[in-house]
Amino acid sequence: MTLSLPPDVSTAETEDGLVLLDQRNGRYWQLNRTGAATLRLLLEGLSPEQAAARLANSAPLTADVALADVRTLVGALRSAHLVVTP
Repeated sequence: MTLSLPPDVSTAETEDGLVLLDQRNGRYWQLNRTGAATLRLLLEGLSPEQAAARLANSAPLTADVALADVRTLVGALRSAHLVVTP
């Protein structure tokens, strides 16, 4: 699964992570550092499983917990129409 941002969604780096702006409705979404790192990995083309493995290697959590967190993030971003799968 490859994710991308729709043309109407822009990003801005922050000290604490990443902000997404949905220009279609003016809503902002803030991701913490882990959420931002996860989204970056997914936008680079990694699968949720690969992104979870990377996160589990760099944070004190198991691969299963990391994968559940990645899937939760992807589900929330999809529900908000902030990412698309080409």
